[in-house]
Amino acid sequence: MRFDLMAGTVSAPLAPVPRAPVVLVFDSGLGGLTVLREVRRARPDARVVYAADDAAFPYGGLGEAALVERVLAVMERLVARHAPDLVVVACNTASTLVLPALRRRFGLPFVGTVPPIKPAAAATASGLVSVLATPGTVRRDYTRDLIEAYAARCAVTLVGATRLAGQAEAELAGLPVADAELRAEIAPCFVAQGERRTDVVVLACTHYPLLLDRFRQLAPWPVTWIDPAPAIARRMTQLIGPAPCAGTRDGAVLAAFTGGDRITPALRTALADHGIGEITIEAMPLVLQ
Repeated sequence: MRFDLMAGTVSAPLAPVPRAPVVLVFDSGLGGLTVLREVRRARPDARVVYAADDAAFPYGGLGEAALVERVLAVMERLVARHAPDLVVVACNTASTLVLPALRRRFGLPFVGTVPPIKPAAAATASGLVSVLATPGTVRRDYTRDLIEAYAARCAVTLVGATRLAGQAEAELAGLPVADAELRAEIAPCFVAQGERRTDVVVLACTHYPLLLDRFRQLAPWPVTWIDPAPAIARRMTQLIGPAPCAGTRDGAVLAAFTGGDRITPALRTALADHGIGEITIEAMPLVLQ
């Protein structure tokens, strides 16, 4: 079985784009900001559009057919308006379900996001690995297939956190989440079996690295936290080429929201800290017309 959600639409790298590329980073909300950071490090010259389908957040609340329909409809508008050279789907839920349909619909390379279980299995010394994910990602056969293929010799604990993505969004919007609430969400990741303890935790939702500093403070013991964002950026550069020589001007970063109802002054500041210089609302209600 091949696991190629992070692959593009072609097996070989694309010819390098002769101009600064346009990269669309897509997520249901703000989790993709962790991927945006790595994309900008890898290709600082790129013009990046960060698209948040916040009108439909969280995606875990949609049925599979509705989610596919929603993402295709939103992507139609985004591709027509921004003409990207490559799209990063910075959402585990959408990647595991919608990428095949996206690749059939659009003549573009898509880079998806999958739980980084393979590097987790390589990094563990105790053999106890936890996957911190949304309930939807935990339920996917794809996640279990990854475990069977790459971590069969490990004891893997799947933790479906019901509130963490929303808590990450709240933190960025300037609404701090209590330590006790975060501690309760991550507590099931920490497993002890005799003298062995969990030593690697996979962050299988792009929202979760937004809270990584808090996780480190609240963890009952130190672990390695694995973020998929650097690998996503590496795959992007394989497809569109590496960064140009040093000294190239940084490209512009635009944020496009399909709702925008939760954009607070604190969130605007956080977006600016991620290099986003302009915010637009491309209204698209959840109920498709």
